Amino acid sequence: MKNKTAFVTGASRGIGAAIAAALAEDGYELGILCEKNTDALTAFAEELRRTHGIRVLTFTGDVADYEFIRDCGEKFISEFGHIDVLVNNAGISYIGLLTDMSRSQWQRMMDVNLSSLFYTAKAFVPEMVRLKSGNIINISSMWGWIGASCEVAYSAAKGGMNAFTSALAKELAPSGIRVNAVACGCIDTDMNACFSEEERAAMCQDIPMGRFGNPKEVAAEVMHIINSTYMTGQVVGVDGGFI
Repeated sequence: MKNKTAFVTGASRGIGAAIAAALAEDGYELGILCEKNTDALTAFAEELRRTHGIRVLTFTGDVADYEFIRDCGEKFISEFGHIDVLVNNAGISYIGLLTDMSRSQWQRMMDVNLSSLFYTAKAFVPEMVRLKSGNIINISSMWGWIGASCEVAYSAAKGGMNAFTSALAKELAPSGIRVNAVACGCIDTDMNACFSEEERAAMCQDIPMGRFGNPKEVAAEVMHIINSTYMTGQVVGVDGGFI
């Protein structure tokens, strides 16, 4: 039986780590990437190897670096022979007035949250096309649908991700490749650690389920999408009923 393989960006913590752990539990061999948290990524990889008996490659670098992502793809394919699942999870946020944001901050937001999707597609889609199979899952945000005050750039990037998902799904469906996204609501991760307890409580009042989600709940939806063989081009909300 062919080994199952997956490549996950932003995998040293939070949603990315939860997704990698769920994939490992399901028998996937992994490539996991983070920007600079090498020690945490290495320790996590060793835990996955020990617990699940799988091979795990680690990569440390910038998803906004086209040459780096290209090299990651080449090393991954060389090691595992093929790719089944690509999860684009790496992302950054910016909270503040748009007029206070610098051009470099805007560009960095677009490079990490949106351009990286193009880079990973360039690295991995040709192999998926060759095999006539594959899954691409993009971790998006509910703000990509409705926008958030003081998160204009983030909302714009995630809106672009949603459109990228829908369009690429149509392009790749004839090749047997599915492309979907998960639009997360308020998830209990480091990205949301900037909010005070009072702010979190106020946010929870706007969430019908009355609480933040957790990374394992997002990972469970990713696994559901992987196993939904007729589903493509969808942006699925995991937001506790917020939208």
